[in-house]
Amino acid sequence: MSTTVTQQLEPELLKARIGRFRQVHGDIVTQVRRVIVGQEEVLEQVLISLFVGGHCLITGLPGTAKTLLVRTLGQTLGLLFKRIQFTPDLMPSDITGTDIIEEEQGTGRRTWTFVPGPIFGNILLADEINRTPPKTQSALLEAMQELACTVRGHNYKLPSPFFVLATQNPIELEGTYPLPEAQLDRFLFNTVLDYLNADEELKVVDLTTVTAIPQAEAVTNAAEILDFQQLVRMVPIGESVARHAIELVRVTRPRDESAPDFVQKYINYGGSVRAAQFLVLSAKARALIKGRYHVTYEDIRALYIPVLRHRILLNFHAESDRLKQDDILKRILEWKSSPRD
Repeated sequence: MSTTVTQQLEPELLKARIGRFRQVHGDIVTQVRRVIVGQEEVLEQVLISLFVGGHCLITGLPGTAKTLLVRTLGQTLGLLFKRIQFTPDLMPSDITGTDIIEEEQGTGRRTWTFVPGPIFGNILLADEINRTPPKTQSALLEAMQELACTVRGHNYKLPSPFFVLATQNPIELEGTYPLPEAQLDRFLFNTVLDYLNADEELKVVDLTTVTAIPQAEAVTNAAEILDFQQLVRMVPIGESVARHAIELVRVTRPRDESAPDFVQKYINYGGSVRAAQFLVLSAKARALIKGRYHVTYEDIRALYIPVLRHRILLNFHAESDRLKQDDILKRILEWKSSPRD
């Protein structure tokens, strides 16, 4: 496995790109903080998704500012923001767009014309994604993986960069549909929003019950985001650190010889190869955000749970013992201690 930078650049140029990355990251956080209170860990994970070029599933209770967070990020990044409110009657063509027949004035000639759907943007907010049937959810699969969509046999490329930031409510079961495993695996993170503490909640009330509503300003653009994604991939990772990431993913698979007894007891299916890829990529972005030029074991372990929590499938033993994915993943981290950096 290569542990060195794949591209040779002049040190001064590379230093300038890293400096710009950190400046933009700080500016984004500053602008988002004008609107969003608290949720530092959630904001970090969403920004890592953007810098990696991945998609993020945001799970939170009603009123925890899931939609507001995504909309504010769209304003701050200077990208084309689109929103889809997922409902049970939503059709795939409502997402991808469709062909219509248009008649030319004068000649009367009829031609097929493609009308793009809301998927043709840079940031797509899939609001309450679990409220629509699997047939419609599957319309996002090709877009999330291939950055393209196919309508009536014609393939259309999506604009770059392209991010899907999906939200779902974990407590509503009536009228919702579980996301297919193949679609879940395409999300880099499953980020969980929780309630704010009392001081943060007081600040929210102070910000939102006055006449002046805070607004975020754009601090970057699409070209810079694409450059940052390339910069993240250039961050070196030592072979021992990469191996630790792979081992943490492999032990979630009950049929793997390295899996502990409690994994074999409680997990039906573990993390995929994509989980290991995303774990390493997100750790590289976190390293840059934290001001480091290489990935550490701490980067891997800090992002392990949000990367894996939606990729492991528990069995009835876990359900009967009232265990969740986070419980098993925390136990794995305790069982497999971190080597020395």
